[in-house]
Amino acid sequence: MMGTGRTAPQTVSTDAPQPAGDSAPRTAGVTIFDRYVVRAILSGTGLFMAVLLAIAVLVTFIGEQGDVGQGRYTAASAFWYSLMNLPQQAWELLPIGALIGSLLGLGQLARGSELIVFRASGVSIARIAGAALIAGVVLIALEVLVGELLAPPLVEAAKQEKAFERFSNVSFGAGGAWVRDGDLILDAERLSGTRQIGGLLVFRLSPDHRLLAIGRAASASVGRNGRWVLRDYRESRFAADRVVTGAASTRTLASHVTGAFLGLAAAAPQDLAASALWTVIQYDRTNALDASAYVFAFWSRIARTIAIVFAVLLAVPFVLGALRSAGAGSRMAVGLLIGVALFLLQRLIESGTVVFALDPVVLAWLPTSLLAAVSLVLLARAR
Repeated sequence: MMGTGRTAPQTVSTDAPQPAGDSAPRTAGVTIFDRYVVRAILSGTGLFMAVLLAIAVLVTFIGEQGDVGQGRYTAASAFWYSLMNLPQQAWELLPIGALIGSLLGLGQLARGSELIVFRASGVSIARIAGAALIAGVVLIALEVLVGELLAPPLVEAAKQEKAFERFSNVSFGAGGAWVRDGDLILDAERLSGTRQIGGLLVFRLSPDHRLLAIGRAASASVGRNGRWVLRDYRESRFAADRVVTGAASTRTLASHVTGAFLGLAAAAPQDLAASALWTVIQYDRTNALDASAYVFAFWSRIARTIAIVFAVLLAVPFVLGALRSAGAGSRMAVGLLIGVALFLLQRLIESGTVVFALDPVVLAWLPTSLLAAVSLVLLARAR
């Protein structure tokens, strides 16, 4: 007599990714397949960025050895300076790191035949690209967080701390800054923070842009209600047939320019966050000044961030095609070649924008546009 007992239920493991994109279990709109691909890309990017940033810190530390021993600047100070510049270097290197990390992560799936299994199970290339796109968006969010919130204050703090340890009465921002405020032109000779200037030249212009007077203060500090207190100020006024020179005194100068803005004007455009660049652009346009360098830096910063998505997408046709069975070294070489080419193109365009007075917005987006076109064309042709 046959037994009628029930068979014990079998447990099916759900740890492996479900290849069928439409039927895979979803969590908040993201399938297990998406999470699997995103994890592979982010882990590859994280591993490569860790190696890249370790090298960057070492290179920065070695470059600081020439300043060690000046004042109170020690080897420990140089190492701390290198660490504080790490977020800025991460922001600069993340687009290249995303490309190479995606090649490494997806390449590992290709070498293990997992991508082949996915394709044989009905997963389209567009579906794989969609999962890669999610990883790109995550990396963009990380890029914005590091580049806009973390890196700028740390870089500024690192410069100030280094300068204070090396010298007294230090000079920040490459020595000073020129700004225009209506009929005034100010030349800050030595910036010592956001509220103190060690030397300020004041040029007064007439409404028809004739020079009326030149004055110099040995030092200046921020007062109240948008006023600067000028100490040991001497001014030469130009009359019709003579020059009148006044004795040294303490004067008050009304100006819309703040010490913080002078710090922005003294910094290199590529070192400023997007919000700071926009402030300088608006100020230059209000005072009829050339803002092309800051416009280029502003849009280039945005374009470089958007380029991360296309860098990740570019890895998809590569690992499904010529690099499917290639080793990690080959994939890294291809990624470095593309990354260096984009970096050199960016620097070449930056120089051309300033020298030849070309449209900064168009040129800022050119490298990212080329990367996007190549990525989308290769994706469309992938089989």
